[in-house]
Amino acid sequence: MHARADGSGAATPGAGSPTVAAVARRPFRPWSGLAGAITFLTVVPMPSAAVGDAGLGSAAVWFPVVGAAVGALVGGVRVLGGHVLGAGVSSALALTVLVAVTGALHQDGLADTADGIGARGGGRARRLAAMRDSSTGVFGVLALIAWALLLFTTVSALDGDRALRALVVACALGRWAALVHAATTSPARADGLGASLHMGRVALGVATGVALIVALAVGGLVAGAAAVAAGIVVAALSAGFARNTLGGRTGDTLGATVAVVEVAVCVVLLGVWQG
Repeated sequence: MHARADGSGAATPGAGSPTVAAVARRPFRPWSGLAGAITFLTVVPMPSAAVGDAGLGSAAVWFPVVGAAVGALVGGVRVLGGHVLGAGVSSALALTVLVAVTGALHQDGLADTADGIGARGGGRARRLAAMRDSSTGVFGVLALIAWALLLFTTVSALDGDRALRALVVACALGRWAALVHAATTSPARADGLGASLHMGRVALGVATGVALIVALAVGGLVAGAAAVAAGIVVAALSAGFARNTLGGRTGDTLGATVAVVEVAVCVVLLGVWQG
């Protein structure tokens, strides 16, 4: 999950940016980070005055909310398009909207993380260097193909109502899982998004509560619980991978977590609803 400021794959603070310690000391203000979350997670323009100086820690509490909104938009495309174009074409359009509205942020992280996994020789330094390479290697391409195929076939196999519900739950839990990933790993680098995402316990607790409510209310008790379990498993696996192979989290591993959870949740919901 790269920052949008440059193409290096790192969120490099500017001269006037607050330090990590200053961000960590900021008090939790429930409403201050919504505009920041929208700006960071989507391409929707927000007035700079609305974003203010809220750091990612303040924005983090809103990640599941923004994720649910993204899922509702994407699911709406699937529902409306399905009436005219059929499940296949409308699902392809829905995935296109998902990538477009998020600026391919999480797909970029997935591709870079896959390239890091495929890097041979040189250990952690070699993997981190491969992940910062602006070009996408064969492992990254294969990961993107797998993500697109799995999500497309799953969403197209569901009827319109369930596809909408699955996408809302998947997008909300995906962004929450990235917070869990961040909370359970240390930064692999001193700079970049992986080092800048800090949140307090209250913010993480509120985000967790929101994600659980969305999953259970929209997905239903059984299916929602299964979706939450899938999100927890992916977040735990991605955190373990980051610690063992990279020495900690990066922006790319955060983005990869979002993308993989989206697929995992949709697959699990399909299995529960059709089981």
